[in-house]
Amino acid sequence: MNNALLHYYLLRYRKIMDKAKVIYILKRIGLMFMTLFIIMTMCFILVRLLPMSMPEGASAQQQETIQRRWEALGYNKPILVQYGIYLKNIITRWDFGTSWKLKVLEPASNLLLSRLAPTVLVNVYSLLFSIPIGILLGVYAAIRKNKWQDQIISILVMLFVSIPSYIYAFLMQYFLYYKWQLLPQVLYSLEDGGGSYFTFKMFTSMITPILALSFGEIAGLTRFVRAELTETLTSDYMLLARTKGLSRRQATYRHALRNAMVPVLPMLIGDFLSILGGSMIIEQIFSIPGVGQLYLYSIQQRDFDVFMMETIFYTFIGLAAGIIVDISYGFIDPRIRVGER
Repeated sequence: MNNALLHYYLLRYRKIMDKAKVIYILKRIGLMFMTLFIIMTMCFILVRLLPMSMPEGASAQQQETIQRRWEALGYNKPILVQYGIYLKNIITRWDFGTSWKLKVLEPASNLLLSRLAPTVLVNVYSLLFSIPIGILLGVYAAIRKNKWQDQIISILVMLFVSIPSYIYAFLMQYFLYYKWQLLPQVLYSLEDGGGSYFTFKMFTSMITPILALSFGEIAGLTRFVRAELTETLTSDYMLLARTKGLSRRQATYRHALRNAMVPVLPMLIGDFLSILGGSMIIEQIFSIPGVGQLYLYSIQQRDFDVFMMETIFYTFIGLAAGIIVDISYGFIDPRIRVGER
């Protein structure tokens, strides 16, 4: 009878916790969209306060199309009316406006989607290169704590964390292109790279920006893994594992490393989500036709709809990454209760 009652209460507790998780996730998603709406509203009003004119130099037929599109988006109306039209177009037709400068009459969403491939590829390659190296260096530094190997790794980590990525970009260009003539200076165009971003020739032109993005990521991950694993190695259960007969290596890899990875894995999830955002400075230096470069161009050319599309995109990626990282803690480690205080 007692076992049946205990089983009943355990099931009730599990259902309550599952319900709490769902409520917490829905609440976070609601707050995310509220934050997105506030940021989008502020950016829209500030952007539309700037002077804007229709593109010039188009043919008579194209000018007529531009005029109709201009009026349909409400550019001649008050700002609040424009914003109402903007929101209505997004909700009903998934229409984020039109490019007026960079590519006349091209939908802003199409312009963004056309730039995603090079951004995602460069950042994915960078993470695939930096994550295993960063984890291995962090584990090695923690195991060799306070020895000369750890001290050298710590000095290099501080050095690489402190240097901005654009400095690495210039160094990569100087040594790998100018000094040694090993790799191209900038990313190949599609015509020069074989017509696709997935060719080997195109990949070789991505190596320099990949390295420029990787050094800081490796250093940050090494420092984080070392700190977590060092704390885990000095915990009480590690002493208990050693007293039970496990060697230092066995205790480290069976127990310490698994527990140290709990806070590391959500950070890696956030890194993979952030690959869509790209790097504006790196993309500009290496002529990568990605979303970061498009963002800079939209600001320089005052292409307002493209700028708004990019702002919404960056904001959504950042907010979604935060939510997924928070929720992932509860799934990776069942001891962490999602939504509890």
